[in-house]
Amino acid sequence: MTTNSTGEQTSISTACGGNQSDEGKLWGGRFTGATDPIMERFNSSLQRDKIMFKEDIQGSIAYSRAIERAGLLTAEEATKIRVGLESVLQEWTSGSFVVHPSDEDIHTANERRLKELIGEVGGKLHTGRSRNDQVATDTRLWLRSHLGATATWLLDLIKALLARAEDTKHVLCAGYTHLQRAQPVRFAHWLLSFAWWLRGDLRRLEQCYTSTDQCPLGCGALAGNPFNIDRKALAADLGFSSVMHNSMMAVADRDFVADYLYFATMLCSHLSRLSEDLSLYSSAEFGYEQLADAYSTGSSLMPQKKNPDSVELVRGKAATFIGRLTGFLCVLKGLPSTYNKDLQEDKEALFDVAFTLTDLLGVLTGVVTTMRVNTEACRAALSESMLATDIAYYLVRKGMAFRTAHGKAGEVVKLAEELQKPFSSLSLDELRSISPLFTADVSSVWSFESSVEQYSSDGGTGMAAVARQMELLHSFVESFKLGAHVENFAS
Repeated sequence: MTTNSTGEQTSISTACGGNQSDEGKLWGGRFTGATDPIMERFNSSLQRDKIMFKEDIQGSIAYSRAIERAGLLTAEEATKIRVGLESVLQEWTSGSFVVHPSDEDIHTANERRLKELIGEVGGKLHTGRSRNDQVATDTRLWLRSHLGATATWLLDLIKALLARAEDTKHVLCAGYTHLQRAQPVRFAHWLLSFAWWLRGDLRRLEQCYTSTDQCPLGCGALAGNPFNIDRKALAADLGFSSVMHNSMMAVADRDFVADYLYFATMLCSHLSRLSEDLSLYSSAEFGYEQLADAYSTGSSLMPQKKNPDSVELVRGKAATFIGRLTGFLCVLKGLPSTYNKDLQEDKEALFDVAFTLTDLLGVLTGVVTTMRVNTEACRAALSESMLATDIAYYLVRKGMAFRTAHGKAGEVVKLAEELQKPFSSLSLDELRSISPLFTADVSSVWSFESSVEQYSSDGGTGMAAVARQMELLHSFVESFKLGAHVENFAS
């Protein structure tokens, strides 16, 4: 019940204007009362799924061909439907499409407008089709296209890392474990570590594309299609590589969305780690690099501040992505068989993550491309204490077992600390008091360049190893192809 302006109580049906608000719905017939306006808003997904207007019309055009081939539409009817769908598409594209209150979702909106344009023949389009297989198809088409765009953004970031690695391959800096200075490395080697992570993310994106590239259209609500349509031809019309072979699973499956959210979450975790390093390295305490003004902000109180907000926001979004993935997995885990309206939650998670992710990739590509590397600060962070492992390696090359050599190197560190000397200032006699294997050639150990160059095997930070990494990554970028997807679906 609701109360009108005169204080009289009326039923919700009367307050809503009887059955008028339910006109145009695809599920009418057995309902007599109007929908509660709060339920109307709660149930509607149009504000989210209207982004798939092109994919919805793409699927409808292909489905019209399928039911024409099955003899359910005459050639004239099929042509009329397709011309009408093209007109609806043009309205969405131009921004002239007028949404009606009864437009529950993008499917309802498009069918309602189609029938307004071409008459009742438009009602034949939905023969044997359900919104269950329709929305599953739309979502797969939309995501498949978006994966192609995401791959491009991701490749651009890898290219940016490769370009900066080339620029900085002669720059030596401190490598860290436990946030403690550990061993000298090339700045390029640090950059390439993230390029390799992103290469792995592209492989995950390929797997996500494969799980998305299957056609559920023609599965109906859950039991299949009774009109013997050619589903393989329908899938081919939409550019899918295969059909889904179980109609119940096909309308209920959102694993491909979960796969995408997992891919995005793992990618964003890598972007977050890169952002963490960039934030630290741009601080006065490190000073290894400086972010461009275009990717920084200032303080409203402290004029001297230059804040790395770009990379901080990336770190924050990584947490949001984890929440989106976890939340959607919770939606999936307890559903009964086939389609349930809970699955409508996939759009909010999917679209939010998808659009945010491309922004993150664009921002970080700009950050990496424009940051200024401070070669002097990187060099100044190197200290001879970081060559302690090299002392052990020196003794190993003289024939000493590594465990023994490690202990002797520790004694050298202790002696240098007691005498308050750098390693290079220790006399040969002082070193020989620890091991007679020390000879005059030990002076070669006190070179950061030599230290870095000894790591020449695959995966190392030596110049030749870094060059091999860049060659492999360049080859991967140049040969990477995610897979063709249909662009001009109306042709």
